[in-house]
Formats: sequence, C-alpha cells, structure tokens
Amino acid sequence: MKESPAIETIGLSIGYTLKSGKQKLVHDGLDLKLYPGEVTCLLGLNGAGKSTLLRTLCGFQPPLSGEIRLQNKPFNTYNQAELSLTIGVVLTEKTNAGGITVYELASLGRHPYTGFFGVLKKRDREVVEQSLEAAGIAHKAHNYVSELSDGERQKAMIAKTLAQECPLILLDEPTAFLDVTSRIETMVLLRKLAIEQGKTILLSTHDMDLAMQMGDCLWLLGKGRSMACGTPEDLILEGEFESFFGKEGIVFDASTGKLSTLSPTIPIGVEGDFLTSYWVGNALIRNGWKPSPVHKDYININCISKQQMIITLPNQTQVNVAHVKDVIAIIKKTNYQV
Repeated sequence: MKESPAIETIGLSIGYTLKSGKQKLVHDGLDLKLYPGEVTCLLGLNGAGKSTLLRTLCGFQPPLSGEIRLQNKPFNTYNQAELSLTIGVVLTEKTNAGGITVYELASLGRHPYTGFFGVLKKRDREVVEQSLEAAGIAHKAHNYVSELSDGERQKAMIAKTLAQECPLILLDEPTAFLDVTSRIETMVLLRKLAIEQGKTILLSTHDMDLAMQMGDCLWLLGKGRSMACGTPEDLILEGEFESFFGKEGIVFDASTGKLSTLSPTIPIGVEGDFLTSYWVGNALIRNGWKPSPVHKDYININCISKQQMIITLPNQTQVNVAHVKDVIAIIKKTNYQV
C-alpha cells in the first residue's frame, strides 16, 4: 500500500490570465498524485503545457481553478519560506553563475536555513558536502561553475537543490542540453535519490526512451485530450502510447517501445538468443519487416549467438550467417512476401 502523496491535485485547471483579464486555459480537470520514492516523468510535445504545469505545481504561477495539496495541506496555506523548505526546483535555463565555485553554488541551497546573511554553520557545511557527494560532483567542489561541462553544471544545480533538503524536487527538462552519457547519468542520479533518500521527483522530458527505462510513473500530456498516467508498461499495454504519439507517418511499436516512420506488416520469425534477436528485430523493422514468432510459412531466423544466425527460407533451405547485415541482404534477395 502506497503512503500518502507528497503532492496531489484535484480538478486542477492550469493556464494564464491575460492582460485583458481573460483566462487562457491550457488544461483542466487534472487529478494527479506524486509519491515519495518515485520518479515521475512528464512527456508531451512542445506547447502541450509541461512547463505551465510544473510552474503551477511549484507555486510560480497560480492555478486557474481546482486544488493543489502539498503534504496533505492546501498549497495556498504555505508561505514562501515554507515552500522553499519543501520544494526544490531545477529549471531548463543554463545557469549563469560562472563566477562562483561549485561549492558556493550548492551553498545557496542553504539560504532558507541561513537567512539574509547566509553564514554557513557546521551543520550547513555538512549538508552541502553531502549534497555534492550525492550529486556526484564533489570532486569539482572548488572549480568555478564556468569551468564545468553541461552535465557537470546540471549536477551542481541538483546538488544545490539537495542542499535545500526538500522532500519534493521538480525539474524542467533537466537533460535538455546534455549529451547521451550525461543524460543517462542525470537520470540514474535522480532515480538513486528517489530510492535512497525517498525524494519525490517530477521531471519533464522529451527523452521517451529514458523516461520508459527510469520512470516509475509517466504523465502523458497532450493538447485537447485527457492526461494519461501510469507505469510505462501499463500505458504501453493499454495502447496509450500508440494513441498519444501516433500520427500520420509516425507509429509507436509496442513490441520495441520505439517510434518509427514505418508500419511493418510482413512477418519474419525470430527466435533464440535474446540480445541478438532484439537487434536482428531492430534491423528488420528498419527495412519494413515485422519480427514475429516463428511460423512454417515464414522466413525464420534462429539467433544462436551474435556470431551465428541461421536463416530458414520458406523452401526449408538454411543459410548460416555471422552478421546482421548478411541477414538483411539475403532476405532482400528472396523478394519475400506472405
């Protein structure tokens, strides 16, 4: 049984009040829950309202209607000081704090505790050091922020948020400016913080693959449709990804968890070693074929290992190959149809 949500919305409507006084509604009827110890990933196309939702949940802009409850209390009962002790925020924009060290940047997270003069006491210094260690950036503590890579800078910003000792962390596209390795490192770090420190983490992202791998829960936010929430696996099995991401010329393949411009229909049987079968299937999809269970009327591929694949043609002729490129070349020569 899950514990109480760290944050909950009831009939929430988000948007803006224009200068004319009229309201611009972005989404309404949002009933959402975030739980301690979980990473929730918010997915949606540009303009879907991801940043608007995050800004509303962290108090940067008011909701148009509905209720937000933070740790079982109405959000509007918190003052700014209480919010800064409860919610940590990491925004998309690159930090311009190049003239201070990583340690000094992380120390800014102690501002809710140190007050106006910002004098660090022993307890504050311990928390800063622990935060730098937890974020994997302690080895750069005395480097200037301007000397850091984008990935290291993001870790420093996360360390600053950890120094706030907030139970809830909201991040707006934390991997937007990062290379592949840094994106993975950042997501692994956030998941580790959720599991080991019991943090409640919500992040927006365009990285569908990483969200499906690392997210305990996904929120699919689209224009003109209800938000879909659930584990990645449930959303895929229920067809939510297919309906959410699918559009003319683009399909979501539930068997691989990937978006594609192709909708393969010609089946080819694949069996054997899991890893080899997966990547053989990837190559088949790219070339317009559909990996399927083996069948006597199909071309079938038995993946013995990554160095040995046996192709059985419909006339029962067998061909041994050592590379995926040879599998594709042989199938193309057959002009195979079912």
